[in-house]
Amino acid sequence: MDYMRPPTIKPPRACEDYWHEWKHCRSLKNLFHHYYTYGEAPSCQQWKADYSMCREWEKTRSTEAKDALRQSEKNRLLEKQKHVSVWNIRKSPPKDWYLPLDQGKPKE
Repeated sequence: MDYMRPPTIKPPRACEDYWHEWKHCRSLKNLFHHYYTYGEAPSCQQWKADYSMCREWEKTRSTEAKDALRQSEKNRLLEKQKHVSVWNIRKSPPKDWYLPLDQGKPKE
């Protein structure tokens, strides 16, 4: 009877996603980009740790692995929300939005 079986609990992402994120993080292209943007090499250890925890969760259904993976995902989301937006959101378009870019503007 299939309906009597308890539901399977899956990780927040597929384990392969953590593996691909770790491989991308270690790539030469990402290393240059991250170093240029932030002035330091990226830390990729969390992706590898998440991949290990995900595999452990799938194999053993370990509650420690589940809690560690969920906390890591929660921290990742909080880190994204920490950064403020660069652009100001407009309520309406500029008054001269219909003019060509060079017309109507005083030359400096």
